[in-house]
Amino acid sequence: MLDPFQDLCPRIDQLLQKQKTLTLAIDGRCGSGKTTLGNRLGEHFGCTVLHMDDFYLRAEQRTQERLSAPGGNVDYERFIDEVLTPLKTRSEFLLRPFDHRTFQPCPGRLIRPTPLVIVEGSYSCNAHLRGYYDLRVFLTTDLSTQLARITQRSSAEKAQEFAARWIPLEERYFSTLDTDAIFDLQYST
Repeated sequence: MLDPFQDLCPRIDQLLQKQKTLTLAIDGRCGSGKTTLGNRLGEHFGCTVLHMDDFYLRAEQRTQERLSAPGGNVDYERFIDEVLTPLKTRSEFLLRPFDHRTFQPCPGRLIRPTPLVIVEGSYSCNAHLRGYYDLRVFLTTDLSTQLARITQRSSAEKAQEFAARWIPLEERYFSTLDTDAIFDLQYST
């Protein structure tokens, strides 16, 4: 099996030699290793890593209509306004992660983007966001591996919650994507 980290490092180096900046998205199934890969690449390249988990829907956005739209359960409007738009010019921006206690963004911290910026997380390549990236990567894994990894990182109860709620939402989202057309690289983990 091809190691995404080992395969991506020389590709990223090559792209950064050709262009001044690079924005990379890592989308895929929960438990497929998106955060692990993003963090490993971030450490290796000393770059900015952003997490879609910081952009959950605020309470007022959680409508049935919004949640029924494939990929609609992230605050892509705020992500575009606060992160992706400033990234076009590598301008500083205020990163305001979602606070699960208040269901609102935190006050945040100032981010000075590096030449390479990695965005990792499910829904990072939804129809509203995918055009902002220079390189799009998709990670996948089988259901038993997903559940084992979720159990390992949290609990069996969380894995059951994921299986009942989050995995079906992701699968609906993935069923609407033409992964061969959208993603530059795909890896099975």
